[in-house]
Amino acid sequence: MPVPLPTGFALNRTRQAYLARHLRVADTHWSRLCGLMGTDAGTFPVGQGLWIVPSRGVHTFAMRFPIDVVYLDGDKVVVHLEENLKPWRVAPVRLRATSVLELPGNTLTSTQTAIGDEIEIALGRAAQE
Repeated sequence: MPVPLPTGFALNRTRQAYLARHLRVADTHWSRLCGLMGTDAGTFPVGQGLWIVPSRGVHTFAMRFPIDVVYLDGDKVVVHLEENLKPWRVAPVRLRATSVLELPGNTLTSTQTAIGDEIEIALGRAAQE
């Protein structure tokens, strides 16, 4: 039986908007490699997210829906964005990135997230509803 991933939330402090109220963390080789492969869109709705640490880029092999990707530097400042990255693609590698957030498609548009925004990531507790 797989071990559950640590959870938390991701808040865009600059925009005061939640990117993910239910954030899972992929911080092992296997969890980073697998990411969201094989996940159905219905099990990754708005409010969900996956934080991949460390990471400088992602792929969407074996995925079934587009995702938004937020590249963060070591201070959790947005250094690059990929909106609605389609399945079976390879996103660019960004050397300034130290981690990546994978979010449901259209999250970046709905939260107005932009390069330079500061993201707060808190683990081990759920976001206030």
